[in-house]
Amino acid sequence: MGLSRAVPVSPTAPSAAGAPAGPPAAAVLAVDAGNSKTDVALVAADGTVLGTGRSGGFQPPLTGVEQALDVVGQAVAEAVAAAGLPAREPGAPWAARVSACLANADLPVEEHRLAQALAARGWGEATAVRNDTFAILRAGVDEPRGVAVVCGAGINCVGMLPDGRTARFPALGRVSGDWGGGSGLAAEALWWAARAEDGRGGPTGLAAALPGHFGLGSMYELIEALHLGALDQRRTHELVPVLFAVAAAGDAVASAIVERQAEEVVVLARVALGRLGLLDEEVPVLLGGSVLTARHPQLNGRIGELLADRAPLARMEVVSAPPVLGAALLGLDALGSPPGAHGRLRAHFG
Repeated sequence: MGLSRAVPVSPTAPSAAGAPAGPPAAAVLAVDAGNSKTDVALVAADGTVLGTGRSGGFQPPLTGVEQALDVVGQAVAEAVAAAGLPAREPGAPWAARVSACLANADLPVEEHRLAQALAARGWGEATAVRNDTFAILRAGVDEPRGVAVVCGAGINCVGMLPDGRTARFPALGRVSGDWGGGSGLAAEALWWAARAEDGRGGPTGLAAALPGHFGLGSMYELIEALHLGALDQRRTHELVPVLFAVAAAGDAVASAIVERQAEEVVVLARVALGRLGLLDEEVPVLLGGSVLTARHPQLNGRIGELLADRAPLARMEVVSAPPVLGAALLGLDALGSPPGAHGRLRAHFG
């Protein structure tokens, strides 16, 4: 379990001319920074969205923290421009609180370090950082209570209660016991397809469908192309819909992979519910991330069946609201904003 990390900065840092910096222009500067894109929203105390911005992915393991935050800064600048806010003195924060939900903030210690680096930018009087899965959870619930499982490139799960208690997992891949997500599904499909072609495994339609997706005639050709760099490894994510199509056609091997993914989603959800004492209460279990929001009938249907058996009071829902909404709602929660502000904010994002 863990709590979000809030780092204060001075709200009255002097300007270059020695005058007070002045009050912030917004209540919340909400940040949802994922691996592929960053969304920012400036939100007033009454829930009115003043401006939004978007920039590239947030990838501190690849670029370093400061360069990753520079990318966030591009979205912040766009949101400020969209809001039509006047220029502010150096050191003047744009918002009372920065509420940032960030990819690659998987451990509490990483949240704390990123909060310190983000606070140093001076964008808010106080800064709180959470893993980006919390944004998806908060976007899908009327109060901070429930569990969310996200299955995108990887897989993660978090839960939270209004009193601040949370349940979470390291979500660092196989080293932390995880299985699945888009990258894992593609790797598993390739493994079974390769063994089917060379005789080490049983037959599966994946052996023809996976190379066929790239216009290749065999798994050997696909393996060679990936190994030698003729085909970018990052394109293997394109194989996830192929896997689901082969499974939907009745292929036993592909269906078993889908079944295992459903099992992993439900195991995560049930453990999180148990940690928070929610197994005997009616509570939402939210599904997010590209794999789950695609609503593959075989996967989501099986998740629903397993969840009904193991956590009968849980209500499975797919989150369609943008995660930046969740980051903004978490900011309003921290400021004690009235329900009307939450409703106005949610209405803006549809």
